[in-house]
Amino acid sequence: MLLVEKPQPGVAVVTFNRPEAMNALSRALRNALRQAIKELDSDPQVKVIVLTGAGERAFTAGLDLKELGTDGLYPANATEPEENPARAVLACAKPIIGAINGVAITGGFEVALACDVLICSTNARFADTHARVGITPGWGLSQKLSRVIGPYRAKELSLTGNFLDAATAYEWGLVNRVVEPAELMPAALKLAAEMAGVEADMLITYKAMIDDGYALPLGEGLELEHARSLAHNAAVTPEMVAARRQAVQARGRSQG
Repeated sequence: MLLVEKPQPGVAVVTFNRPEAMNALSRALRNALRQAIKELDSDPQVKVIVLTGAGERAFTAGLDLKELGTDGLYPANATEPEENPARAVLACAKPIIGAINGVAITGGFEVALACDVLICSTNARFADTHARVGITPGWGLSQKLSRVIGPYRAKELSLTGNFLDAATAYEWGLVNRVVEPAELMPAALKLAAEMAGVEADMLITYKAMIDDGYALPLGEGLELEHARSLAHNAAVTPEMVAARRQAVQARGRSQG
């Protein structure tokens, strides 16, 4: 129900593989995701992770409603990464690219929002149906969505349960780019390879600086950046800068 592949150096692809159930997040799948992310996070050969869903219908439709009939709402309020897939994604120190192949609904929307970068196919659609089901979100949607697209647009989505198509998601700044379905994984893997060209410790350090600072008021975020920059840059030698400068210049010429 969860596939883990390493198609190219430095990159792992994790795929929700329950297409017959719209990749619904059963308890077993949530546990498998937490374990896979934990193992990849500690794997020195992996720098970047791509998270996607099998098929073209769904990235993930959220919690398995059949299980909710017996488990109750506990999984929706859980904070442990083995029960809360958004926490499992957020706990990863390495960048995670969400390749959104189909619908990302409610809990699936929250998992998508936990990723660091979102690329979606033209088949992708997003919906928050919490209000229509009569429950409140517990995996971060009510707070993170408004910070990404603004409170007015977030309220429009969450208080109607309406679907947001891929083109509008891009226009609203929810996703980085939209591609044709056949181009989704190539685009995600290309971006992952570009990230994997950066040293692993820098990916982790810079991601944490952005995330931790974004959670603070601007003044405190600037102080955090200053403190971490002093600590990190103290270990950088002129020789290291010179070597990397040559690599950056060569990359710039190849892209120009």
